[in-house]
Amino acid sequence: MTPRNFSFHCSHPTFVAAFTAANLVLFGWPLYTFALSTLDPRSASGLACLLVLTVVQAVLMVMTLAAVSLLSLRTMKALCIVLLVGNSLALYFIDTYHVLLDKSMMGNVFATDRAQTFELFHPKLLVYVLLLGVLPAWIVAKTVILDARRRARLRVLVIAGVLGCVVVYAGSSTWLWFDKHARSLGGLMLPWSYLANTVRLFDDRAASQRAQAPLPALHFLADAHPDRKTIVVLVIGESARASNFSLYGYKRNTNPELAKAGVIALPDAHACATYTTAAIRCMLSSIGSDAPARVSQETLPNYLQRHGVQVIWRTNNWGEPPLHVQLFQRADDIRKTCTGIGCDALGHDDVLLYQLRDMLARSASRRILVVLHLAGSHGPTYTKRVPPAFARFQPACESVDLGACSQAALVNAYDNTILYTDHVLAETIHVLQAVPQSDSTMLYLSDHGESLGEHGFYLHGAPNAIAPDVQRVVPFLVWMSPGFSASRHVSAGDLRAKPPFGDDNVFHSVVGAFGGRSAVYKPERDVFNRAN
Repeated sequence: MTPRNFSFHCSHPTFVAAFTAANLVLFGWPLYTFALSTLDPRSASGLACLLVLTVVQAVLMVMTLAAVSLLSLRTMKALCIVLLVGNSLALYFIDTYHVLLDKSMMGNVFATDRAQTFELFHPKLLVYVLLLGVLPAWIVAKTVILDARRRARLRVLVIAGVLGCVVVYAGSSTWLWFDKHARSLGGLMLPWSYLANTVRLFDDRAASQRAQAPLPALHFLADAHPDRKTIVVLVIGESARASNFSLYGYKRNTNPELAKAGVIALPDAHACATYTTAAIRCMLSSIGSDAPARVSQETLPNYLQRHGVQVIWRTNNWGEPPLHVQLFQRADDIRKTCTGIGCDALGHDDVLLYQLRDMLARSASRRILVVLHLAGSHGPTYTKRVPPAFARFQPACESVDLGACSQAALVNAYDNTILYTDHVLAETIHVLQAVPQSDSTMLYLSDHGESLGEHGFYLHGAPNAIAPDVQRVVPFLVWMSPGFSASRHVSAGDLRAKPPFGDDNVFHSVVGAFGGRSAVYKPERDVFNRAN
């Protein structure tokens, strides 16, 4: 054999395994450096996290290469070469500039012009690319993979998938650590960081540009009091489960303020999903729980804004679909000009109420929709969601390793978030009561519930088929001002008489609260419609 014809020979499984191991060794050290900074590798939980982290990466790579090899071995080798060069570039920027290759960073990458690209160039970049990209890529190019039948390649794919599922399920105790550090882990895991976040970036851009099919024309019934404003506040909760609300019979008094405010707790309310983005899609869609994964029809805020309703969206969370409303504000933007109570940098929800009363009082619109999207009870750091004054149930679990806390401490931490949400909702009612010449209502519905260790589950996000009730049964609260109740001829008893409730009610109840009627409006889903 002459050097000119020099090559390596190996079987398909050996090549896949060797490339997977090389990827971990050459490009995994920033990820493991971060992981070790947050873990104790001498503890059982720390070792479990490192094991699951390694297996997940290995399984992803093996399954990807095996799947591509079903097309052809040449295509698989080409992919490996591309990934090596891409990883070497990515590692250079991670190591040199200490960046995370998350969605926002990939946006910066694709927004960089030619002049800025040259400014980033340094001779060290060539070292990374040549040693970690080109040299391994040359080895791959010179490797002859002994052909294996596609059935054998498919077997590798299936075995890797089954192994990954088994390890991830067996390592369920590590999920909390992954959830807490998801952004950092996702931004350092090569090549998945830049591949997945590039897809997310362009998917979001496409979604923002994707036209929402307009819904049929909306008209409003004549107002009995045309000189008064109608204000509807939709509060979207986060990770609140009905079983921990005293309004639903919970033994602890977690709703002391709302109990005095005349709030109606609608029974048997279910979320359509166990994660935020899907739940909000259901809430804002005219077809509710049947809403598709991609937002294709006009959503509630956009629909109302197009028909003359002033829409204000304030959020201390994320997951909203593309919005075309008069005012969209994130909590961090509000804090830039915020002074006084609730304006600290700790991320608490009461900042969403800052100057809201004045904003509503000054508005010249007769119909106003306000959406407040809370951080609520999002775990695992429940204690960070609550100002000290509302941390009444003690001791409260402060660890992100919820399984390491006692059940009592975990429930205490969670119940404090419900107690604080009770206060935020009561303050929202006070804001509405203070707006002159207005009839108003507030609807509160949590996006989904939360598991606190029952049956081995924590947090949320379980598939609907196996999700426990605590992740699906949510609080649905309604408050009506006397003027609103009188103008709609609806009482608390009327609302309670029509269960079950849930995401299917939101669109039609908000439209109905404004006296709206259209071809997509369903009176049987409007909680304010007495004819139901």
